[in-house]
Amino acid sequence: MINEKIFLCSICNINSGTCNEDCKFCSQSVRYKADIERYKQKPLDAILQEAKEARAHGALGFCLVTADKGITEKSLKFVCDVAQAVSKEVPELRLIACNGTATLEQLLILKESGIKAYNHNLETSKDFYSKICTTHPWQERYETCQNVNKAGLVLISGGIFGLGETQEDRVSMLESLRSLNPTSVPINFYHHNEALELEPNPLTTDEALELIKLTRETIPHAQRIMVAGGRELMFGERQNEIFAYGANSIVIGNYLTTNGRVMSKDLEMLKSLNLEVAKKV
Repeated sequence: MINEKIFLCSICNINSGTCNEDCKFCSQSVRYKADIERYKQKPLDAILQEAKEARAHGALGFCLVTADKGITEKSLKFVCDVAQAVSKEVPELRLIACNGTATLEQLLILKESGIKAYNHNLETSKDFYSKICTTHPWQERYETCQNVNKAGLVLISGGIFGLGETQEDRVSMLESLRSLNPTSVPINFYHHNEALELEPNPLTTDEALELIKLTRETIPHAQRIMVAGGRELMFGERQNEIFAYGANSIVIGNYLTTNGRVMSKDLEMLKSLNLEVAKKV
């Protein structure tokens, strides 16, 4: 069944390409020397401009992303400062933080600064994770999600399809996600970069649509199933079909290191489907 109102979210890469981890799917790792823009702190004016543009195009969620394994003392202060500034300038936005592994104490500090939700993806199944990352264990990711729930923040957690995982791995990841009771489940489809070790995404569009459906069926109590990174590349001219398979949220604008579609194009797509943009969370 097609959802009536679609939740729009925008992501802001406030710190890019500085991560020392070896996640094989991520161009932000310094190990792979991918040709991307790298910076330690995006200027506040640029962040505020992105926030205003996102809100002007109907976004309710605005995610502040940093490229590190976890929160450091420096990144925690930066995210808090940015959150307070964005809240003052664009109060209608619901602020999300995505800053890697985090302790309960760190999450509570983010909450005090105005952050409403925390995004930390499991990425893939517990068994497959060591095949795509060796510098930290899957269990740390799961524990961070548990900390988010303990902190009373809204949990946003999902994963990536098309990394070379099996269908059993996909089901396992979704079952792990279900156990965490996330409010929103972002589904990403691997966007290959030639600098990375992984093979290109092997999924067909039909298979990808079925994975959206499987996510909705496995985690029926999630308020939002969000199609995020890789949407334009994975679905092409068939992006309008994702809503019929259970998606009711999308990321608009650019992603972390790849360009998304022009925001107005997504609004035109929703209008053509007679789908309303959600006006409140």
